[in-house]
Amino acid sequence: MQPQNGIKTWQWVVTAVVIIVLIIIGIWVFGGKGSSTSTDNSVATMDNSNVSGSINRIVMSDQYPGNVVYLNSAQFANPGWVVIDADNAGTPGKILGETYFDAGINPGKITLSQPMIDGGTYYAVMYSDNGNKTFDVTKDQPLTDANGNVIMKVFHASASVSSQIKG
Repeated sequence: MQPQNGIKTWQWVVTAVVIIVLIIIGIWVFGGKGSSTSTDNSVATMDNSNVSGSINRIVMSDQYPGNVVYLNSAQFANPGWVVIDADNAGTPGKILGETYFDAGINPGKITLSQPMIDGGTYYAVMYSDNGNKTFDVTKDQPLTDANGNVIMKVFHASASVSSQIKG
């Protein structure tokens, strides 16, 4: 009977030591990450205002031909512009219209200087605002994602889109 009690006591001691070690490791790992996470959050906030990561995005679908582009939402980390460009051989070309948006998630519409034509390809491009709330293509810069790609949505004008988009 003595050897069985010794094994049970030894198992309890090892179990207690393992639990204590796990608690110490947990405090060390999660305690260290807690302070570095707050530092990372301030860096991420700073990065989002300068690099415009995933906080900046456009949600929209193909449009009915005409003078108005409807956005489901334009999400900005900081106030900015959504600019509609005509197609120029597969890249954004002539600016057809622009609208200013506040920071946050905003539905909206953009009135164009010339109508979209059925079958045409167009680009909704996000731009920063230099603070004056007036769009200037030489001063307001296109927003980019974390990889340096310009944030834009390619869409098409089509007479066959849902009647909900017609306005």
